[in-house]
Amino acid sequence: MNTQEFNLNKEQKDEMCAQIRQFFLEERGEEIGDLAALMVLEFFTAKLGAHFYNLGVQDSYRYISLKLEDLFEIEKK
Repeated sequence: MNTQEFNLNKEQKDEMCAQIRQFFLEERGEEIGDLAALMVLEFFTAKLGAHFYNLGVQDSYRYISLKLEDLFEIEKK
Protein backbone atom coordinates (compact mmCIF):
# COMPACT_ATOMS: atom_id res chain seq x y z
CA MET A 1 0.00 0.00 0.00
CA ASN A 2 1.33 3.46 -0.80
CA THR A 3 0.22 7.05 -0.46
CA GLN A 4 -1.62 6.89 -3.78
CA GLU A 5 -3.85 4.12 -2.46
CA PHE A 6 -5.02 6.65 0.12
CA ASN A 7 -5.70 9.21 -2.62
CA LEU A 8 -3.55 11.90 -1.06
CA ASN A 9 -3.32 14.98 -3.24
CA LYS A 10 -0.14 17.00 -3.67
CA GLU A 11 -1.13 19.54 -1.01
CA GLN A 12 -1.82 16.81 1.55
CA LYS A 13 1.49 15.08 0.81
CA ASP A 14 3.33 18.40 1.02
CA GLU A 15 1.72 19.21 4.39
CA MET A 16 2.50 15.76 5.79
CA CYS A 17 6.08 15.97 4.57
CA ALA A 18 6.42 19.39 6.21
CA GLN A 19 5.19 17.88 9.47
CA ILE A 20 7.66 15.01 9.15
CA ARG A 21 10.52 17.44 8.52
CA GLN A 22 9.41 19.48 11.56
CA PHE A 23 9.27 16.34 13.72
CA PHE A 24 12.80 15.33 12.74
CA LEU A 25 14.05 18.83 13.47
CA GLU A 26 12.33 19.19 16.86
CA GLU A 27 12.70 15.65 18.17
CA ARG A 28 15.98 14.55 16.67
CA GLY A 29 17.72 17.79 15.80
CA GLU A 30 18.04 16.61 12.19
CA GLU A 31 17.19 18.53 9.07
CA ILE A 32 15.88 16.28 6.34
CA GLY A 33 14.98 17.20 2.79
CA ASP A 34 11.78 16.83 0.81
CA LEU A 35 12.78 13.49 -0.69
CA ALA A 36 13.68 11.98 2.70
CA ALA A 37 10.39 13.22 4.19
CA LEU A 38 8.44 11.74 1.28
CA MET A 39 10.25 8.42 1.71
CA VAL A 40 9.35 8.40 5.43
CA LEU A 41 5.72 9.18 4.57
CA GLU A 42 5.58 6.41 1.97
CA PHE A 43 7.25 3.94 4.33
CA PHE A 44 4.78 4.53 7.14
CA THR A 45 1.84 4.61 4.75
CA ALA A 46 2.87 1.30 3.21
CA LYS A 47 3.73 -0.44 6.49
CA LEU A 48 1.17 1.05 8.92
CA GLY A 49 -1.50 2.75 6.84
CA ALA A 50 -3.71 -0.32 6.44
CA HIS A 51 -3.72 -0.87 10.21
CA PHE A 52 -4.94 2.67 10.93
CA TYR A 53 -7.42 2.50 8.07
CA ASN A 54 -8.86 -0.73 9.49
CA LEU A 55 -9.15 0.85 12.94
CA GLY A 56 -11.20 3.63 11.33
CA VAL A 57 -13.43 1.08 9.63
CA GLN A 58 -13.94 -0.77 12.93
CA ASP A 59 -14.73 2.49 14.76
CA SER A 60 -17.24 3.40 12.04
CA TYR A 61 -18.86 -0.01 12.29
CA ARG A 62 -19.25 0.30 16.07
CA TYR A 63 -20.70 3.81 15.72
CA ILE A 64 -23.21 2.77 13.06
CA SER A 65 -24.16 -0.34 15.07
CA LEU A 66 -24.91 1.80 18.12
CA LYS A 67 -27.03 4.17 16.04
CA LEU A 68 -28.97 1.22 14.61
CA GLU A 69 -29.63 -0.01 18.14
CA ASP A 70 -30.95 3.46 18.99
CA LEU A 71 -33.35 3.17 16.07
CA PHE A 72 -35.11 0.22 17.72
CA GLU A 73 -35.81 2.40 20.77
CA ILE A 74 -38.28 4.52 18.77
CA GLU A 75 -40.19 1.45 17.62
CA LYS A 76 -43.91 1.70 18.44
CA LYS A 77 -45.32 -1.01 20.62
